Amino acid sequence: MLEPPEVSERDLVACLGRDFGVDVDRITFLPIGADQYAAAYRVDAKDGTTAFLKLRSEGFDEVSVVLPKFLSEQGIRHVIPPFATSDGRLCVDLRSFKAILYPYVPGRNAYEADLAAHHWDAFGRTLRCIHTLALPSDMVGRIRCEGYSGRWRDELRSLLGGLDDLATRDSLTEDAASLLRAQRPTIHDLLSRTGRLAGRLQAVPRPFTLCHSDIHAGNLLIGDDGGLYIVDWDEVVLAPKERDLMYIGGGLLSSGLSPEEEEVRFYRAYGDTQVDPVAIAYYRYERIIEDIAVFSELLLLSDRGGTDRMQSLTYLAANFQPNGTIDIAHRMDRT
Repeated sequence: MLEPPEVSERDLVACLGRDFGVDVDRITFLPIGADQYAAAYRVDAKDGTTAFLKLRSEGFDEVSVVLPKFLSEQGIRHVIPPFATSDGRLCVDLRSFKAILYPYVPGRNAYEADLAAHHWDAFGRTLRCIHTLALPSDMVGRIRCEGYSGRWRDELRSLLGGLDDLATRDSLTEDAASLLRAQRPTIHDLLSRTGRLAGRLQAVPRPFTLCHSDIHAGNLLIGDDGGLYIVDWDEVVLAPKERDLMYIGGGLLSSGLSPEEEEVRFYRAYGDTQVDPVAIAYYRYERIIEDIAVFSELLLLSDRGGTDRMQSLTYLAANFQPNGTIDIAHRMDRT
């Protein structure tokens, strides 16, 4: 969220003091991230400590805070656990949001800074550890399972079908609609490919493992301390490991490396593994479809969130550019 939500500073300060015992000196909104349902703040306390406050509105799942705490307790130091409240909760209600408080780790994400060799090593080793971790049965039951849903394909088809009768809200709506009309053949091809691959995965089930499922460059934090941290566990899922591995060489890490170079650096640390080309291709296409649908909905069906909408148009167009995610997904498709 690039613009502050409709929550007063007084409410934020009261929540931090009442639930987390933080005596706030200053609270600063951080215009970061592409998620229109999540807001972030830096919290400076009067005792000199600093924390990171996240507000989440729609789609909150408590496992998104329980899991990073569990992973940290298992010794996975590249995951940042949330703070607990005075009565042991990991999140609290704040108006229409859930409020979660984390340690503040100064640094930059992988869009803003390149991964060094030791970051690639930490990334590969950590993801291998997560993929091979034995979860307690009670936690397994709380995590959603992959179903190869056609939800985003259906939503995108619906959006494409309404383009010709679309009421223009503003110039962003018109620019987005023009782009989608011009790219209709490409999008229909993506929908067709993805549907066929989903059918193949449903016909022959693959082993499921714990997956972060959203490890793009924005969710890799390069700390000023030199460490690498995997953040934002909102989309955790039990799925084939390719749900995460598709990001390596998929054009979503902003590394400046070729897809092949990314794979060499990552798998050197992750270790030998059999990668299913059907699952990799499916997840890359499906992620592109989801992004196109999400950004298109914000641009075509709403006129709220000016800065977020401008960013969404940039992200939407980037998929179709030469050497963008669609080009890379086609070129790396081994099916």
